[in-house]
Amino acid sequence: MDINSDLGEGYGAWAMGDDAAMLGIVSSANIACGFHAGDPLTILSTLREAAARGVAVGAHVSYPDRVGFGRRKMDVAPAELTADVIYQIGALQGLAAAAGTRVRYVKPHGALYNTIADDAVQADAVIAGIRAVDPGLTLMALAGAPILDRARAAGLTVVAEAFADRAYTPTGALVSRRDPGAVLHDPDLVAARMLRLATEGVIEAADGSTLRLEAQSICVHGDSPAAVEMAARIRERLLAEGVQVASFAGAGR
Repeated sequence: MDINSDLGEGYGAWAMGDDAAMLGIVSSANIACGFHAGDPLTILSTLREAAARGVAVGAHVSYPDRVGFGRRKMDVAPAELTADVIYQIGALQGLAAAAGTRVRYVKPHGALYNTIADDAVQADAVIAGIRAVDPGLTLMALAGAPILDRARAAGLTVVAEAFADRAYTPTGALVSRRDPGAVLHDPDLVAARMLRLATEGVIEAADGSTLRLEAQSICVHGDSPAAVEMAARIRERLLAEGVQVASFAGAGR
């Protein structure tokens, strides 16, 4: 099982999360590309640390929305969205090369991630952007979402992802951050949920029902207050129960 986190999201004097600590725990790192967060030096420093630790690197592409941290849905024309994706991947590829590593996959961020899960028009625009840069890049997307099949049909390799620190609806969607209980904070509870997902392929939905999810990667949001403790507890529980923790993309260098 892969464990990933969203990193490189600081900006200048403003720090977001403990990237160095998280890179000692996760097997894959989704690195901001500047559209929702991240400045060139922060991104480059995070990439260098990922390379030193052998953590696989992915492009965390977003709507152009720094003020909203990429969490506001935007009505972007398909051609513009494709160009935005190409631009962000290209920027991260250049910084990754300077850091001694390379971009292996793409994971959309925030509102873009949630929108393309079901929106065929924006999904196809993102897929087109990835294919234009490198059709060998893997797309990471929400487990059970239609975009996984659309990307496979377009020739991309896909990885289905589950969220450790988010509640799920009975249909497999993420509970909106605007709703109570959408974000989970108890490291022990989260670790137990992820162990069950890894070993049984199921997770408990917000209404108490059992939801079956086929996922190859677990995300812990780097900006959660207990992110490091949560990620560490998940890794410890998985390893203790014989579940190997490794990136789907291989070693990070």
